[in-house]
Amino acid sequence: MSVRLYDSASRQVREFVPLVEGRAGIYVCGATPQSSPHIGHLRAQVAFDVLRRWLVRSGYEVTLVRNVTDIDDKILAKSAEAGREWWAHAFLHEREFAAAYATVNVLPPSYEPRATGHATEMVDLIQRLIDRGHAYLAEDGSGDVYFDVRSFPGYGELTRQSVADMEPAEDAEPRGKRDPRDFALWKAAKPHEPATASWPTPWGRGRPGWHLECSVMATRYLGAEFDIHGGGLDLRFPHHENEQAQSRAAGDGFARYWLHNAWVVMAGEKMSKSLGNVMSVEALTARVRPVVLRY
Repeated sequence: MSVRLYDSASRQVREFVPLVEGRAGIYVCGATPQSSPHIGHLRAQVAFDVLRRWLVRSGYEVTLVRNVTDIDDKILAKSAEAGREWWAHAFLHEREFAAAYATVNVLPPSYEPRATGHATEMVDLIQRLIDRGHAYLAEDGSGDVYFDVRSFPGYGELTRQSVADMEPAEDAEPRGKRDPRDFALWKAAKPHEPATASWPTPWGRGRPGWHLECSVMATRYLGAEFDIHGGGLDLRFPHHENEQAQSRAAGDGFARYWLHNAWVVMAGEKMSKSLGNVMSVEALTARVRPVVLRY
């Protein structure tokens, strides 16, 4: 029993051979519930819902994991603006995302873990990377921990780039890094942030980096090596590249197939809150049936 998938990493159509015959494990990057969802957020979940249903129809037993990134810089900033506790703000919008998915008949995931529920496992993964020489404590004494991209020869394989050709992100914090392209595994607590938004570690109190969260949750529920990792095309770099690098540097096989959906566009631009070109699920389903929006 097999199906054919387009593998974005190699840009080839490949025969899908699951790790366990008759089963398929899928991890899809879910919401960062900083604010209300728009229709662009639905595309990935609808795309992988179709894949899941197709695999089930083909005879596979499918385990689909969709995470919730319920702690990050934007959630802390938006919750402060709204005058709410960060965890209450995240949960409020998490429920809105769940309702939006249900509106277009996306099946509930097999598991929907929150990042905040896996801090201990994240610390364990960081320690594995430090022990293997792939991570280091920031040299400025800040308490941040970074992944050393030059320590892992496979960095860039997913998106077919070399480290020498990469530029650091415009919003990347350069403090304490050996290389400006190194990315944060753990972010030290800052004086202006809520005390509840940090966890104790051997390197001081802090919170996880975005990429680390997904690596931990994917392997926690699907194992050290699993079948399919999915998400929007915009996540290929740096998010998925960093996930793959840190997971494989730690000794995990991680995802065998990567699948990415394109995004929803409006006036030729990707729909995003930062550009202000968004349309809410409620506004569109007031004009068309949810099944039409899904299609």
